[in-house]
Amino acid sequence: MFRVLMLRGLILGMEEERGWKLKKEPEPEQQPTAEDNATPHATVQGDTTDPLISTLIMGSFAILVILFLSLFIQIHGVDDHHHRGCDLFYGKWVIDDSYPLYESKECPFIEKEFDCQKNGRSDKLYVKYRWQPLGCNLPRFNGEDFLRRVRGKSIMFVGDSLSLNQWQSLTCMLHRAVPHAKYTTVRTGNLSTFTFPSYGVKVMFSRNAFLVDTISERIGRVLNLNSIEAGNFWKGTDILIFDSWHWWLHSGRKQPWDFIQEGNHIYKDMNRLVAYEKALKTWAKWVQDNVDPHKTRVFFQGVSPDHLDGAKWGQPKARFCEGEMVPVFGLKYPGGPDPAELVLEKVLRGMSKSKHVYLLNISTLSQLRKDGHPSVYGHGGHRDMDCSHWCLPGLPDTWNLLLYAALFQN
Repeated sequence: MFRVLMLRGLILGMEEERGWKLKKEPEPEQQPTAEDNATPHATVQGDTTDPLISTLIMGSFAILVILFLSLFIQIHGVDDHHHRGCDLFYGKWVIDDSYPLYESKECPFIEKEFDCQKNGRSDKLYVKYRWQPLGCNLPRFNGEDFLRRVRGKSIMFVGDSLSLNQWQSLTCMLHRAVPHAKYTTVRTGNLSTFTFPSYGVKVMFSRNAFLVDTISERIGRVLNLNSIEAGNFWKGTDILIFDSWHWWLHSGRKQPWDFIQEGNHIYKDMNRLVAYEKALKTWAKWVQDNVDPHKTRVFFQGVSPDHLDGAKWGQPKARFCEGEMVPVFGLKYPGGPDPAELVLEKVLRGMSKSKHVYLLNISTLSQLRKDGHPSVYGHGGHRDMDCSHWCLPGLPDTWNLLLYAALFQN
């Protein structure tokens, strides 16, 4: 409707500017017939041209204007985004020569699987893109400010290897901000802890791909959709950032469970979206029962996409993400939202407002970054195509910029 009104306004403005004031033809003197009661012709003041010809000329001109503006809208993505206000998750990727926020060589503890440049990736444009929301600006990251604000506090990322991706990104961003500050990094079982002793800040990663428990039973490994004993380990943390979806899709040898349990029922398998929703509801109940929102901030990372099918970004012949060097340009992803994203939003909407969980809605902005994956420059090299994780520096840095804004900006 906004676009229609805009086009109509532009056309009327052109008519007035050129003196094209329309008026009705005077009615003929004879008694009008039913046919004469039809819509009268229009003519242009001060013009002796035949009224019908004038009408046809004006109509043709209006059609040309509409076609031109429609083409402009399609090419440039004109949208009524100003009605959204400030939505940090709605925008586009733009080149920024001040990027990246750090170099991989400045982050000596970066995981090999994310260090694409060290693994041989030679193109550099993918690290130069900055996320630009429409309607407002995303604050630039200030690592010293971040550490001052969370002095004496603990931050924990809980989830799968995409959480690891974001945890690694944040530790690199903070280390780059205070390169001379002492730090320690310790890995014990499924817990990795990065500490800045002088600030009393702990940034942790707890590997838990499903959030609910996987239990070894006599029959094998059982994914229990109603059990979340691991939650005892999360209590007392000041800032929690959760993530889960990537591993729900694995099957065969990569599937880390043999059976699914719901209540007293054991299943060999279950629709993965259904199982995901049931597990999220168990997690949501844990948050509502165990988290004091006055002491702990809770975030959910959102659904990080993979890029395995070129048809979803308008390139049906594309072979996975291999060779992709630029984002999908525009405001929307041609393939549409991931179904898991809709499930996650549904569960979060059903939670008590007093137990607010902030959704870091990184799904669409990440879908646009088909160029940001390790591809053949991950841990496995050319033997393994990685179109699920992300290079560092790269996209997860933007996830942490959004976290920074959500924590400290109005």
